[in-house]
Amino acid sequence: MAYVDLNPVRAKMAISPEESDHTAIKYRIKMLTEGISDCPGLEKFVGTTEHAIGIPYRLKDYLALVDWTGRCIRADKRGSIPDQLPPILRRLDFDTRAWLVLTTEFEMRFQSRVGTEHINRRIDSGNQTTETSVSRNPL
Repeated sequence: MAYVDLNPVRAKMAISPEESDHTAIKYRIKMLTEGISDCPGLEKFVGTTEHAIGIPYRLKDYLALVDWTGRCIRADKRGSIPDQLPPILRRLDFDTRAWLVLTTEFEMRFQSRVGTEHINRRIDSGNQTTETSVSRNPL
């Protein structure tokens, strides 16, 4: 999966995974930034949740893995993620409070599309608790 997500970077067609056209990682990032709860056609990241069906990995860990792997220079490939580029989670520049809600409690809190304004309203009203979020982090 990471291999395919890095193909455009390795071929020097993109500098980073989030700029790699026609990849699942770009699609997942786009869905996250638009506040869409599902990525139709893609398996869900379920973390280490018991009895969950999906990819047994958290999305933020997968993003970091792809970023780290993409920085490895390979003699048999033309491209890699440049060292001067910040780590992917910093490049995406998500509001950390909104990111926590979006990646730990999305399915529980939302049933359809939502936006930053909706997430911020939930945070401001005190409906989000960090302790609960961290313990159930599926992404």
